[in-house]
Amino acid sequence: MPDWSFARPDKTFGNRWDDPLGQYRVHYACSQPVGAYLERLAPFRPDLFAVSGLASIAGGGSGAPPGKLPTSWLKGQMLGEAVPNGEYAHLGHSRSLAFVRTTLAARLVAYGVTDLDAATIRLSTPRRLTQEISRKVYEATAPSGSRFAGIRYASRLGDEFDNWAIFEATPAVFQIIGVRPIDPLDPDLLEALDILEIELY
Repeated sequence: MPDWSFARPDKTFGNRWDDPLGQYRVHYACSQPVGAYLERLAPFRPDLFAVSGLASIAGGGSGAPPGKLPTSWLKGQMLGEAVPNGEYAHLGHSRSLAFVRTTLAARLVAYGVTDLDAATIRLSTPRRLTQEISRKVYEATAPSGSRFAGIRYASRLGDEFDNWAIFEATPAVFQIIGVRPIDPLDPDLLEALDILEIELY
């Protein structure tokens, strides 16, 4: 989890479900290791210009070429396993969407969102708005009468992956089972690299 000293001027770390008021941080996780790798490695994918062949071949440039990742990068990464506790707002659920649509109607209009559905939140909603949705969920009461521990949402990188945004300030948000260094030969890592067309070197 990032230190508060790395927060941006808007009080967030630039992530989808960060608190716009800067009062709590968010743990981001995925139910499947492949999905966790995909989320972390996605920025290293070849961009669409490179994939389409439209990228310029002139100029030297610096750093790793698109779709290439030095194996040394893995040394600073860890893979953890934990069990989430508490109740989570499933934002793809019809009742969650209806709640957000009603309670944040004015904000949706202000951001130019003419209507709200699951695809809107997942793909095209402005990040500042999803951060405001995070705050609304954080302040809401779960069906049990307790606070929500976080948000469950579908990954933008694949329908088969369940992602979790876990609020830092909620009690007993998860139980850590273990944390380990990343093995360059981990089958889940290799699958993610293959999906994203990233090559280790």
